[in-house]
Amino acid sequence: MLGDILQLNIYAFMMIFARVGTALLIMPGFASMQLYARARLSIALAITFLMVPALAAQMPPMPNEPMMIFVVLGAEILTGAVLGTIPLILISAVHVAGTIISFVSGMASALTWDPVVQTQSGIVSGFLGTVGILLVFVTDMHHVFIRAIWDSYSVFQPGIAPDIGDTTQMITRNIGQMFLIGVQMSTPFIILNFAYNVGLGIMTRLAPQIPIFFVAMPLQLIAGLAFMMITTSGIMLALMTYMGEGMRPFLNP
Repeated sequence: MLGDILQLNIYAFMMIFARVGTALLIMPGFASMQLYARARLSIALAITFLMVPALAAQMPPMPNEPMMIFVVLGAEILTGAVLGTIPLILISAVHVAGTIISFVSGMASALTWDPVVQTQSGIVSGFLGTVGILLVFVTDMHHVFIRAIWDSYSVFQPGIAPDIGDTTQMITRNIGQMFLIGVQMSTPFIILNFAYNVGLGIMTRLAPQIPIFFVAMPLQLIAGLAFMMITTSGIMLALMTYMGEGMRPFLNP
């Protein structure tokens, strides 16, 4: 009897850990290269340990064939990958906004580490990405991510892989919305750049002897930095609102 209980608990633990561990491996903040692998593993194990008593009864029976166990675990890994990809797509909107702002502000050649895409990108993208990740933890948005994993057991049946067609359509829709939100967050800079270049064109026609390049570049950088000081709080507020709305379909009311 004790052996059956231990076997059932270990099987349930493996099932839940497959989904939780995969999701945390991809989710923004938890997947950061600055976070030690042991720390990520400890967080995933701790969350799994807390979920097992409540979710063990929802796990499907353990298959008799060893190969079927890998099939069931693969379905849980795929579900966890979906749950981790959606927050990553949502926070990538700030990377799109930062890339556009870098180009229109003349700072595209200045590169720095971007925690969202885990590679070097424009300095504005890196700055906004760092602030976005910070706000995710300051505002407890990461609790929403973990709550989405918990509630996912009422949305995605354990042991059954998500429908490929519906999942692809959902991810595609979120990517399109992410680009739209990113462009909307950078709209003030696009308008500023358009008005600035129109003014430079008029100045060139009125005074061709002025070295426009030497005058334009410093002013463009100063205007971009000044506008960043004004609009950063609004961009971050829009990002947090967008991420909250984007995670709502994965949460039980």
